[in-house]
Amino acid sequence: MVDPLGIIGAQQASGLSPALRPQAPAPEGQSFKDLLLDNIQKVNELQQDATHAIEDLQAGRRNDLESVLMATAKADTAFKMLLNVRNKMMDAYNEIREIRV
Repeated sequence: MVDPLGIIGAQQASGLSPALRPQAPAPEGQSFKDLLLDNIQKVNELQQDATHAIEDLQAGRRNDLESVLMATAKADTAFKMLLNVRNKMMDAYNEIREIRV
């Protein structure tokens, strides 16, 4: 688990069982923040591609309606997925915030 604020490491962990003690993040792999930022960038690129495809169709530079529909559907699906991830993260945050200590 990544602890950017240092809150977990600052607490006294001596009374916790070994399974519950804070551990350093694994050196390999990508952090959740980096993974989320990469996916936001990919969704942005898909939306820009869909916008360019629509503009090209309207300007007459493209005549394949199927690829335009596929690009817009792909961008829409990616955005909805990202929005659902955001909503689940907010639900988890609110649930954790309401825990009484």
